[in-house]
Amino acid sequence: MPEYRPRLIFWELTTGCNLRCIHCRASATELMSPEDLNYAECRRVVDEIAHYAPLILVLSGGEPLWRRDVFDIARYARQRGLRVALASNGTLIDEAMAGRIREAGIERVSISLDGARPATHDTFRGHSGAFEAALRGIRCLQELGISTQINTTIARHNVHELPDMLQLARDLRVDAFHMFLLVPVGCGLTIKDEQMIPGDEVEQILNWFYERSLDSGLELKATCAPHYYRILHQRRAEARRRGLQLPELAREGMHAHTRGCLAGSAVCFISHQGQVFPCGYLPVPAGDLRRQSFQHIWEKASVFLQLRTLEGLKGKCGACEFRQVCMGCRARAYGMTGDYMGEEPSCIYVPKKVQRHVSANQR
Repeated sequence: MPEYRPRLIFWELTTGCNLRCIHCRASATELMSPEDLNYAECRRVVDEIAHYAPLILVLSGGEPLWRRDVFDIARYARQRGLRVALASNGTLIDEAMAGRIREAGIERVSISLDGARPATHDTFRGHSGAFEAALRGIRCLQELGISTQINTTIARHNVHELPDMLQLARDLRVDAFHMFLLVPVGCGLTIKDEQMIPGDEVEQILNWFYERSLDSGLELKATCAPHYYRILHQRRAEARRRGLQLPELAREGMHAHTRGCLAGSAVCFISHQGQVFPCGYLPVPAGDLRRQSFQHIWEKASVFLQLRTLEGLKGKCGACEFRQVCMGCRARAYGMTGDYMGEEPSCIYVPKKVQRHVSANQR
C-alpha cells in the first residue's frame, strides 16, 4: 500500500514528566512506567519502521527527556536512516542537554508554549518558571544551530494572545510556529466545556493564520485544524482569480502541506506501551507492537482502513466538496460525538451540496 506509507510517526517514549499541564493528552506522572517499552524493544520498533518507510520520527512524551535512553534511541533511529525530531516542554534543556541533543543527530526540537506571557503559560503548565525555562531551552538549542519550533495549543484561556505568540516566535527567531486547536481527549476532556473555542471564532482564527502564513517569515502550520486546508484552498483560489502570484506549497519535509487530517493515512502515534493509534488524540487502538509488526498494523488495522475512505465520512464532512483536502478532525469528532467518522464539530462551513438540498426543500 505505497500510497499510504507513513510520513510522520509520533512516539510517546514515556508518560513521565516534570510538569502537570491542564490540557495534557497523556495525563503525565512524575514516574517512568514499568510498562514502557524497554530499549531492546525500542530498537526493534525502529528497525521495523526504518525497513518499512524512511520518515520523520518525533520523539515525545510526557517529556521525552525524562527517559534516560532517549539519546540512544535517537542515535539508533538516525543510524537506520530516519529523520528524528524531539517534542519537549523545554524546561530541562540547558547548554549540556542541548549538546547531547545535537550529538544524537536530532534535527529539530519543538518547544510547547501556551501563552505569550509567563503567567498564562505557567498557569496552564502547572509550574512557576516554566515559561522562562522554555525560553532558555530555545536559546540553548539555537546557539548550537539546532532547528527550533514553537507549538501552541489554542483555547479560550490564551486565544487573545495568539498575535503576541506569533510575534514572540518571530522575536525568538525560531524556524516554525505550529498552532494546535484543543482536542477533547485525556485531560482536555475535563476542560472542554470551558476551553473549546466556538466554530465562528475558529473560522476567524484560521483565516488570520492563513494571512500570517504569507507575511510572517516563519513556517506556519495549523494542526488539529484540518479545516484550515479548506480555507487555504479557498483563499488561494480567490487570489488566483484576482491574478495574484502565489508561492508553491511545500510537499516534503517538516513543512509539507498535504491535507488536513492525516490520522491513519500518513501519520500515526505509538504509545509508551507500544500500542499504535491513528494519532495521539484519537484513542482508538490499531494494534500492539509487542505482538504485531508495524507493517501489519499499518496495512491491516481496521481503524486505519476506515480512516482512508472518504466514503465513510458522515454529516457535513461526508457531503463536503473539500473533504479530500480537509477530512475534518477525526479525533475531535470522536471526542465530541463518540464517532470518529462523524462531522467536524468546530467547522461552520456549509457544503454546496447541503446548501442546494436546503434550498430545494425551501421552494
